[in-house]
Amino acid sequence: MPYTQKGAAPRVKSGFVAILGRPNAGKSTLLNALTGEKVAIVTAKPQTTRNRIAGVVEVKPRKGVHPAAQIVFVDTPGVHKPASQLDRRMLQEVYNALESRDLVLVLVDATRQIRLQPPQSGPNEKNAAGGRSEDEFLLNLVRKLDCPVFLVLTKIDLVSRQTLLPLIATLTSQFNFAQVIPISARKRDGLDLLVRKIVEVLPVGQRYYPPDQYTDQPMRFMVAELIRERILVETGEEVPYASAVVIERFEEPLASVRNPLTRIAAVIYCERAGQKAILIGKGGSKLKEIGTGARRQIESLLGTRVFLELHVIVEPGWRESRGFVESLDWRAQLERLGGDQAGDSAEDQEDSAEDQEQEPS
Repeated sequence: MPYTQKGAAPRVKSGFVAILGRPNAGKSTLLNALTGEKVAIVTAKPQTTRNRIAGVVEVKPRKGVHPAAQIVFVDTPGVHKPASQLDRRMLQEVYNALESRDLVLVLVDATRQIRLQPPQSGPNEKNAAGGRSEDEFLLNLVRKLDCPVFLVLTKIDLVSRQTLLPLIATLTSQFNFAQVIPISARKRDGLDLLVRKIVEVLPVGQRYYPPDQYTDQPMRFMVAELIRERILVETGEEVPYASAVVIERFEEPLASVRNPLTRIAAVIYCERAGQKAILIGKGGSKLKEIGTGARRQIESLLGTRVFLELHVIVEPGWRESRGFVESLDWRAQLERLGGDQAGDSAEDQEDSAEDQEQEPS
């Protein structure tokens, strides 16, 4: 629903732009570079993003170039063949992003070798889908779309022109992209051109968000993601992918308080006792590192001092639990919070954390 304000709101070019790509293609890095804010967490590990995330960019008019615009970029989890309930939920986030979009950006890491075969159609297409590579799986998602699709080649600062041209030829032979735009989000190379080309194809309409809002995420979800980012950075092996973070308490200070303090309690879920031991570390050292690193990021986000309390709970096989996985979505969490405030979730409140296995930071 468009954003409304008092008086006659000026019409601008506006629309939703879905960002698709394989894991580690640079989707979240691009979103952060375009918004100028840390909208999405970024690590070197694949599958860092689990939910679709909107980043809002206000584009000022440039005389003779483009009018004013509001672009709502929708970052999505890395496209990969699902192997668990969590993977299937992440893929559903991709499908949801494609349902309401005016434009799609397909990001391809220019430093990575791609695996493609000629597209198949007809009665054997369904059977062939199971044997497709991850790259073909990605392209198959956009082949039936009825909107413009841009090919965005990322990390071009790390490859030579001789490498780039054959890659473009291979990809454009697979799909008729409306635009092919090489970029380096880290160096901001090509971003102005990308924004200009996006504005050209967006319809004329009204803003979907207030001009000063840069994301649709609630603060408590962004805080949970910052904690999960530290887990991804501080741990290895299977632990980051078997971990989930839920904010259980988020107490904001009064605006009138000097030197305000935000109190936050979060639970880190993992699947096995061995993973819990790694997350806690000897004498609680690893959990303290995670908490200290996350707290600094959260203080920067909120602009207040932060008291952060972390607990670790073993939830066996949570990645295969549909109910648990769906409960991690921040939209579902907001609905649940609304029910709690209305007094509709008294039974849930009685199920206290004291009944769970946990460790204080």
